[in-house]
Amino acid sequence: MTLPRVSGLRLATFFRLALLLGVLTAGAPAQAATLDGSQLSVLWAVPFAGILLSIAIWPLAGPHFWHHHFGKIAAAWALAFLVPFALVFGAGTAMAGLVHALLAEYVPFILLLTALFTVSGGIYIRGNLHGTPLLNTGILLVGGLLASFMGTTGASMLLIRPLIRANDNRPSCAHVVVFFIFIVSNIGGSLTPLGDPPLFLGFLKGVSFFWTAGHILPDTAFLMVTLLALFYVLDSYLYKKQGVTRADPTPDTTRFGFDGSINFALLAVVVALVLMSGVWKPGIEFDIMGTHVGLPGLVRDVGLVVVTFVSLAITPKAVHESNQFGWAPMQEVAKLFAGIFLTIIPVIAMLQAGANGPFAAVVRAVTHGDGTPNPAAYFWATGLLSSFLDNAPTYLVFFNTAGGEPAQLMGPLASTLAAISAGAVFMGANTYIGNAPNLMVKALAEDRGVKMPSFFGYMAWSGGVLLPLFAVMTWLFF
Repeated sequence: MTLPRVSGLRLATFFRLALLLGVLTAGAPAQAATLDGSQLSVLWAVPFAGILLSIAIWPLAGPHFWHHHFGKIAAAWALAFLVPFALVFGAGTAMAGLVHALLAEYVPFILLLTALFTVSGGIYIRGNLHGTPLLNTGILLVGGLLASFMGTTGASMLLIRPLIRANDNRPSCAHVVVFFIFIVSNIGGSLTPLGDPPLFLGFLKGVSFFWTAGHILPDTAFLMVTLLALFYVLDSYLYKKQGVTRADPTPDTTRFGFDGSINFALLAVVVALVLMSGVWKPGIEFDIMGTHVGLPGLVRDVGLVVVTFVSLAITPKAVHESNQFGWAPMQEVAKLFAGIFLTIIPVIAMLQAGANGPFAAVVRAVTHGDGTPNPAAYFWATGLLSSFLDNAPTYLVFFNTAGGEPAQLMGPLASTLAAISAGAVFMGANTYIGNAPNLMVKALAEDRGVKMPSFFGYMAWSGGVLLPLFAVMTWLFF
């Protein structure tokens, strides 16, 4: 088996968009105009809604077409925003928005995901596990605990392969993957800034490293224990009812262990790079069309690229073959989120406009009549928007809506910051696009032959399991 070349990760569609906008901006002043969301119509949100609906509907309506052309569909929606935006607000403003989305958001996001995907894909857990309800529950527990220390992406990519392999002789294990997304890809990453991007942004804004663990640990424990118990009951029922339908395709081995264990050291480097970018503040920045790129972020991103290539170079070919390592899941996430990060630009601007913008009703909904914040409303507003928008900028919107002062939010308004943090992290599990690892796990599972629920089918799971728990959690904690 020949491993796919790294060049397979090229986002040709995305860079064609950049080239097209570069042509549009020829001769235009390269200005970094701040987009005033209060002056925007909600019609600017149509391309974003379009790409979300495409992700939801097209895999059902035309799965073959979607599988081969999802990148082009995402590019079409991105163009549906970028071209009219350049014509209405000027090519310079459009180019500045593209550069900001690319350099400040998309590139750091995708480089971190690629590094974690590559490094975890270079670790093979040797041995044939047998997917009993107790073992599956144990893997979910371990993954949930690891997620806050190696990131939801790292924990997800490390454990999803052995979990699928352990259940590969069962007639269906889609429910196992769904609960894996709930616990490992989202809720488990709620305790440190290393766990999930929204908390890392809060760390960069001045929230103490262990503040989140100290304030939403009870919330996390409640969700983890309840979900693990529900999963064990459900998996036990299905295991007894369905049993196994074929001989285990994975041969048993005499001992367990890790192949490619050098990648654990690289994983530690990734964690160190992320932590460094939040702690080291040399005060050196580069202005690129109004987008400020700090030296720590630049060092982090270059370091992540180096880690990715080092992992590919030193990981034995046999390890990648054992893991069935390929770039398809990463490509799907990269292309779809390129479109999402572009079309989300006006949506975030309208939310940031607060009471003066088209979404003023959202801002009013999170505030009591006397002007004080309503933690329960912040939890649900942050969470529901994080389910469909990227949860990192959504966290920032409500962080700033609540005042944006870390000392105040960690002190008198601690319950509000806890609600924002919990909503952004926990409710990222509500849809496949709420958090990047969700889509990666789905793509990898489908690549291994697991018949995963559709976009709306997954929401039926999250609506039936998670939303009632979030309601109880609101009553208990907010």
